[in-house]
Amino acid sequence: METQFSLFTKRRFLPLFLTQFLGAFNDNLFKSALVILITFHLAELYDVNAQIMITAVAGLFILPFFLFSSLAGQIADKYEKSFLIRIIKFVEIVLMCLTAAAFETMHLWWLVFLLFCMGTQSTFFGPLKFSILPQLLNDEELVAGNGLVNAGTNIAILTGTLCGGLFILSPLGRHYISAGVVGVAVAGYAASRFIPLAAPSSPKLRIDRNLFRSTWEMLVYPLSNKDVFRSIIGISWFWFLGSVFLAQFPSFAKDTLGGDEQVSTLFLVIFSVGVGAGATLCNKLLKGRVSGRYLSYSLIGMSVFIGMLYMFSASAPAGEGLMSVWEFLRGPRAAGIVFSMFMIALSGGLYSVPMYAMMQRMTPESHMARVIASLNIIDSLGMVLAAALTALMIAAGMSISGIFFAMAFINLLMLPLTIKLSRINYD
Repeated sequence: METQFSLFTKRRFLPLFLTQFLGAFNDNLFKSALVILITFHLAELYDVNAQIMITAVAGLFILPFFLFSSLAGQIADKYEKSFLIRIIKFVEIVLMCLTAAAFETMHLWWLVFLLFCMGTQSTFFGPLKFSILPQLLNDEELVAGNGLVNAGTNIAILTGTLCGGLFILSPLGRHYISAGVVGVAVAGYAASRFIPLAAPSSPKLRIDRNLFRSTWEMLVYPLSNKDVFRSIIGISWFWFLGSVFLAQFPSFAKDTLGGDEQVSTLFLVIFSVGVGAGATLCNKLLKGRVSGRYLSYSLIGMSVFIGMLYMFSASAPAGEGLMSVWEFLRGPRAAGIVFSMFMIALSGGLYSVPMYAMMQRMTPESHMARVIASLNIIDSLGMVLAAALTALMIAAGMSISGIFFAMAFINLLMLPLTIKLSRINYD
């Protein structure tokens, strides 16, 4: 009997999975190494404020999604997709060779500019990776495929982030990172060579080079199909909520629990593994069917486990110094905190994967890439709004655990949307 992991034996899935995995790994290897390098070396060397510079770097990576997603979506719908992916992955090799040179020379402004270029490259790859899935997979494989891509992306983000931070400050760190980003880019291009042909979805499409007009039209189009629009809002909510937690893990570990940076890293690992576990479990529960049956339950599950996390962490005692990860794990509240965090992430995986599959199933093939491009813009906007809302809560005097608890209630506002999506019948 075939399982969802049988997709790894099929050429119509494995090369795309590897291409996506290696791309996500490289993005985060580069970003993590650059942030650490700015924090400990480049900010002082160039006489800039490290916190402001890191915030600017994060914004510059997201900025291309706002600027170029409309163009990326149009191109992905108009031309053959596997050819476009190979072009984009070749461009990544060129960018990473330049990045390696910039790391070796410790040139801050070139590194920042190249990160913006990598964000642009990711912007053009994004609509392709999800719009090509429905062309390569059967309907009963969509949930499994999306689940594996989602799980793989989370693992790639985690490992890329950890490797970037781990290697960059070692004695030969810049050499390791330089070789790594180029080597991974080459491997990604090699994997892309095996992706099967995927016919153009809308070959007669006339590309609108007016970025403002085309972006507006692309964002308005999903409104013509309310269920597609609801699925886009539902996916963006997942990224909104996730970004609140991921951004606050360091402060949560240090200020709320009295843990050091190892504890923060542990939370990142738990969260990434949990989302991956939920994403792969989803196909087993749905038995390959595209369905929103468990959306409301998973949404409620997130809120319940966020509430549990708050209860386990709210009474954290203030210690003299910061706990190591082993000291934290030996503490009486560690099991509850780890379990709650894992279940929040697992519920998130169960929530997000059906959303992607439903969006793909309900969107006409001729507009698939542009709808996904509009999703990328709304996702990015959601993460910016999440950062702004969190900043306002902190300015109002809320604790990190208090912010998490507030998100448990705000999360339930999405319940009417999930109920409507769960009633859609695809049979």
